[in-house]
Amino acid sequence: DRIFREASTAKNAQAKLEQEFAKREKDLVDLGNTIKAASDKFEREAPTLSETQRNTRQKQLMDQDREFQRKRREFQEDLNTRKNEEQQIVIERANRAVKQVAETEKYDVIFQEAVYINPKHDITDKVIKSLNATAGK
Repeated sequence: DRIFREASTAKNAQAKLEQEFAKREKDLVDLGNTIKAASDKFEREAPTLSETQRNTRQKQLMDQDREFQRKRREFQEDLNTRKNEEQQIVIERANRAVKQVAETEKYDVIFQEAVYINPKHDITDKVIKSLNATAGK
């Protein structure tokens, strides 16, 4: 967890994802606001509309909302896929850094998680430092 929070490779991956998906997210928010405004307008005007007009507008709003939900789902799936891809890259780099630290410092076993670790045996800081040193490479 700390590696994903503190290592520059993980931070760079997060920034890359935010930049990559920012426009689509903004477009979705704008579309949602547009549909909400159209729905509010329909609610205000519904009593003065004929039944045919009311049904037509209601169907249009339902179609727009369905399309919005589809786009939102697609966005979330794309974001999750890319996030998993970027996390996998960070994990692979972290594993290489762990192996490097283990070999350099002659560790026989490295645990990813433990109930308790004496701070003198915790190599997380060294792994993060190693990752940050190779981040630009």
